[in-house]
Amino acid sequence: MKTLKDVRVGETATVTRLHGEGPVKRRIMDMGITKGVDIFVRKVAPLGDPMELNVRGYELSVRKADADMIEVSENFLTKS
Repeated sequence: MKTLKDVRVGETATVTRLHGEGPVKRRIMDMGITKGVDIFVRKVAPLGDPMELNVRGYELSVRKADADMIEVSENFLTKS
């Protein structure tokens, strides 16, 4: 199982499943991260936390703990 935490800078991944429960899962979904959406990893902070993403045309920062709850497809695309 690959999670968003495993995606490197410059790669795009598609969300396949969200883990977590209750308010945590709801908060992730409220940010626009739902099944089937493509996420582009723009950059990662020097110490690895947080990650800066492009989701549905806007920029979003998520913590590694939250990124670990987002399961993605294993075929990552590199943006050219």
